[in-house]
Amino acid sequence: MTVSVGGPCPCGRLDARQRPLAFARCCGRFLADFAHTPAPDAEALMRSRYCAFVLEDADYLLATWHPSRRPPELGFEPGIKWLGLDVREHRPLDATHAEVEFIARSRIAGRAQRLHERSRFVCEDGRWYYLEGDLK
Repeated sequence: MTVSVGGPCPCGRLDARQRPLAFARCCGRFLADFAHTPAPDAEALMRSRYCAFVLEDADYLLATWHPSRRPPELGFEPGIKWLGLDVREHRPLDATHAEVEFIARSRIAGRAQRLHERSRFVCEDGRWYYLEGDLK
């Protein structure tokens, strides 16, 4: 899937006026410049990882996965169409740990699916990483 830089961000984040944020102003900046623009918190990282799944950006997903839990490689479901993201809760646990509960909707071969997960994140050296998640 392609995403327009000026178009709405796939993560669905809204601005103060409840309008969709442009991809370039939202998650696009993290995906475009991982080395110099880390996500500021666990929710922003989770949203940017959703966008990386939409764009099938394995490099970003692997780079934002904590090294202790990172798989050696990552594949994508052929024919998947991501339909939207609903962040239910962003819960900071302390300065370096947080949880994010979300539902990601998709369609595969015409069949709707939901991924409901509570994900755990850790911040090391000013950069947030995905650790693991529990499916609900």
